Amino acid sequence: MIFEVFRQERKGQPFQHAGSFHAPDHAFADAYAREFYARRQESVALWVVPRDAIHAIEEFPDEFDLKYRRVDGYSIKARLKEARARVGSTERANAEPPALPASERQ
Repeated sequence: MIFEVFRQERKGQPFQHAGSFHAPDHAFADAYAREFYARRQESVALWVVPRDAIHAIEEFPDEFDLKYRRVDGYSIKARLKEARARVGSTERANAEPPALPASERQ
């Protein structure tokens, strides 16, 4: 059976993959990992896991559709363009016609 070893060098640091090895059972794997990866006090914690127990998660569905939490969730440029178009159209509708110069008035 193949085992994977993850080790933590200091408290508070993340675990990192240290290596893998063949072992006949869990007890032998634990002893081998302690001897090989923690003998010189280079690790404060070890995870020894059978390779078959590790699986990858590759798809992350957006179950709640919370796009506002991500920067790329919506286009602010499109919203600004729409808002400017609305403001521009209301300003034009409410604007008074330009005054004529005194020479052109009757």
